[in-house]
Amino acid sequence: MRTSRLLSLLILLQLRGGATADALAREFEVSVRTIYRDIDRLAAAGVPVYADRGPGGGFRLLDGYRTRLTGLAADEAEALCLIGMPGPAQALGMGEAASAAAHKMMASLPDAGGALAVRMRERFHLDPVDWYREDDTPAVLRPIARAVLDRTELEMRYDSWTGVRDWTVRPLGLVLKAGQWYLVAEGHGKPRIFKVANIRHHLATDRVFERPPAFDLAAWWATETARFEAQLRGDTATLQVSVIGLARIAALGAYAKTAAQAAIADADGWSRMTLPIENIEQAALLLLGIGPELRVLAPEALRLRLRALAEAVIARCDGPDSAPPSPTMA
Repeated sequence: MRTSRLLSLLILLQLRGGATADALAREFEVSVRTIYRDIDRLAAAGVPVYADRGPGGGFRLLDGYRTRLTGLAADEAEALCLIGMPGPAQALGMGEAASAAAHKMMASLPDAGGALAVRMRERFHLDPVDWYREDDTPAVLRPIARAVLDRTELEMRYDSWTGVRDWTVRPLGLVLKAGQWYLVAEGHGKPRIFKVANIRHHLATDRVFERPPAFDLAAWWATETARFEAQLRGDTATLQVSVIGLARIAALGAYAKTAAQAAIADADGWSRMTLPIENIEQAALLLLGIGPELRVLAPEALRLRLRALAEAVIARCDGPDSAPPSPTMA
């Protein structure tokens, strides 16, 4: 561990030009005293490192010194594709390896290329978690990621909307979508999607399987999610929507494309649109938030349900002394 830290420390000094003992201690999660000992070991090994005193000082390498000890370790090579995604890399247990691999790659670049890579890393950041949500990484994610990499079968208990069921699967990949992790695994002869947070128990076996050579995770995911969304929202509603209503529907995210395809507004500023929906109840609850900025043209059941919900809201907000209506509404 100490040898690995010394190499990482050397590469970091080369990339940054210099760093204080406090900053290095935070970077490597060790004490300042440990950093001073590491600097002494580097100097004893012939590395031209020196202390720059005064404000803005710290440890630096002699101008022009470059290390060539930038070979990637096995875990760093695995984490290579996660460079630039510190959150997902950390969630998968590859945060340190991804950081070390990034440092080695940048250290191996010519001076101009290394400076450009550092600038890109400093100024662009990927945050996959949606607004008003916290990163809630499931505890089972790391061992499942290991099974994906090692091509070992998983035995797991999975809680889906149809109930709890035991599965034996061949993990093919992990996907991070909208802040949630999904496992793509072959079960009962075909690839399936499992939400990692719904895996209640798991056992990584020692049974190694052959990954289908033609399986393309990204292409399969795109096709499957498009099919799922079309199947999930199999019905439609026909609406007239004001300019404000159209903007509110677009802000829902999942309906942004639908809103963009709405017909050109008429003389009164209202547009006609066809909205994909899951069912009457889901659509009524969704459209209630758009307020008076829409008219439901079809189906009739949706118009009536939306009206019933609006009337129930009015009744509950009529006054503090009014009797609340029954919470059960058909």
